[in-house]
Amino acid sequence: TLLFIFETGSCKDHRPSGQERQPLPEANAEAIDFLNSLQPEELPMLFFSETLAMVSDTGEPRGELTIEVQRGKYKDEMSIMSQCVLVHAFSHGLLDKTVCGNSLLGYLSQTLETMEQHSREFIKFLILPMEHKMSLLKQNDQLAMTRSIKEGEEVKTGVAFFPSHSITGFISEAANLVLLRLMARRQKVPQNARFLALDTEGKLCNSTYRALGFQNIQVGHQQSEVFIVEHTVHSNEGIPMSWQFYMLCDGHLAKRIQVGSPGYCIITKMPILRKEDVVEPKPVFEKKPLEWQEDLELYSKFLERKEELRLSHASYLRQHPEAQALVSDFLLFLLLRQPQDVVTFAAEYFGPFAANRPPSPPLRSSHRPSPFRSPDPGDAAGSGAGWAP
Repeated sequence: TLLFIFETGSCKDHRPSGQERQPLPEANAEAIDFLNSLQPEELPMLFFSETLAMVSDTGEPRGELTIEVQRGKYKDEMSIMSQCVLVHAFSHGLLDKTVCGNSLLGYLSQTLETMEQHSREFIKFLILPMEHKMSLLKQNDQLAMTRSIKEGEEVKTGVAFFPSHSITGFISEAANLVLLRLMARRQKVPQNARFLALDTEGKLCNSTYRALGFQNIQVGHQQSEVFIVEHTVHSNEGIPMSWQFYMLCDGHLAKRIQVGSPGYCIITKMPILRKEDVVEPKPVFEKKPLEWQEDLELYSKFLERKEELRLSHASYLRQHPEAQALVSDFLLFLLLRQPQDVVTFAAEYFGPFAANRPPSPPLRSSHRPSPFRSPDPGDAAGSGAGWAP
């Protein structure tokens, strides 16, 4: 259900129950599939800023429009920080010599789902200035919308809540700007796709996109081909509103026309088109054998290091003569016994010298099992016939 409340001072006027039960519009499968086809690697190519001039139907300058899409961070109601698409757009100009303008700030997910959006539109009439504000905020399983309409000193506010399941395929104003860039880069508009949007009264309705083909237009001092997309918001109660967007191949907006409006927006000079970086394969270097003996510098370092180690070892043995005696005694005993398992024999020989080994009894059996050998019942000699040093 949709709850909508208007407040004027302390008075509240609820919508009639018949309107509350009216079914909400839905996006179709073509629209949802197109949104799901958005790949993460496509987003960075949509991050750039652009500025267009607002002109009248006679070509006279009326103001300026700036659109910026970039990577950002968003903190949700649980204070969890995540990556997002940040959209910032604003314009200011003159309408019949009256100052007007609007601003838009939106936070979108990687799939263009609206997490938060704030928009403002104003017309500074001398007698009755007007200001419209709208905020969208995703809260758990619903999208909350707050609208404020100020005419002179009178202020009306409205609040609406849309369940999450009812806004699948919803395209906000911020998401629309990113979606148009994506369509321009792909040079493709989904056929028969029906998205969701909000009309001028803040009511949920359907919106569609239609490709009008290609056209060459004059941009500065050169001709450029543009891809034309028509976006229409189909209000359930009012007349449809349509815009035509003339997009360059990389997503830059060359021209924007609101159908029925006397003015339009256009770029004044050709921007630097964004191209995808071609990732070249990493070079593969064959592994060559190192002939260090033939390298005079390496061979000289080898001889120096060899002599340095020989002198160091000789000095250590002179300082510790017991080491040489211990090794000589082991080698002599090894040659006398000539065991098959030299490693186990060495472990049994040097085992009693371990500092953490418990002291051996003065008398012990010659058949006592050795901890260094695997028990073998069929081999008495191999079961650990140790020796006493």
